[in-house]
Amino acid sequence: MDFEDIIYEKKDGLAWITINRPKVANACRGKTWDELTRALMDAGGDRALSAIIITGAGERHFCAGDDQREGRTAFQYGMGNVQQLLRTLPHPVIAAVNGYAVGAGSWMHYFCDFTIAAEHAIFGQNGARVGSGVGGHVVTYLAQIIGQKRAREMWMFCRRYTAQEALSWGLVNKVVPLSQLHAEAEAWGKELQSLSPTCIKILRYSFNQAAEVASGLTSPSVLIAPDFHSSEESQEGRNAFREGRQPNFARFRR
Repeated sequence: MDFEDIIYEKKDGLAWITINRPKVANACRGKTWDELTRALMDAGGDRALSAIIITGAGERHFCAGDDQREGRTAFQYGMGNVQQLLRTLPHPVIAAVNGYAVGAGSWMHYFCDFTIAAEHAIFGQNGARVGSGVGGHVVTYLAQIIGQKRAREMWMFCRRYTAQEALSWGLVNKVVPLSQLHAEAEAWGKELQSLSPTCIKILRYSFNQAAEVASGLTSPSVLIAPDFHSSEESQEGRNAFREGRQPNFARFRR
């Protein structure tokens, strides 16, 4: 399989998927989402694997979200595909967070079964800051992990949180030095090889079943503002991000 935006390899019973766009902080464009989908589907169909590990290229970014130079339609379509696969694949998925995991990078890691974070990793959301009206299951699932108050804080304020803060909230499983990140993620994946694959599959589906009710609900972004991503308000957030300035949302409250 040929890829441009990711590196996909299988080794010793583990599949490694690396988002490989370090020049743009591993932000995802339409092609990236398509390649992630293809790699995840291939790994999910390989019964010889015990786990899938997702990480980012370089030492600074896991994934900085969607590429703001592209339209939001590609992002929403790709996000839905990858989100669904992370929930439904038969193999456990481990996120090895090697830096900033914000926006789509944030939800991508928390939909994985386990998260191993480098000590310098940073977590946070971007939606309300850049005028991206993400809603539905991708938002509410976080509350099942860290609770309603923390999840609302994270999504609504778009603040940044350290790896140690994320660990204390239960958002990550373990924090290690960057030099040990891949080895630690690999150790977790290989430990799964000694366990019953059918039992692991049953357990994974059991945990994910509890979240499936919310996944079938109509996204609030469709109910409240179906044309939001083509609106001036959304464009203001995106343009401000590109121009390196603070967005001016005040006029949209009138």
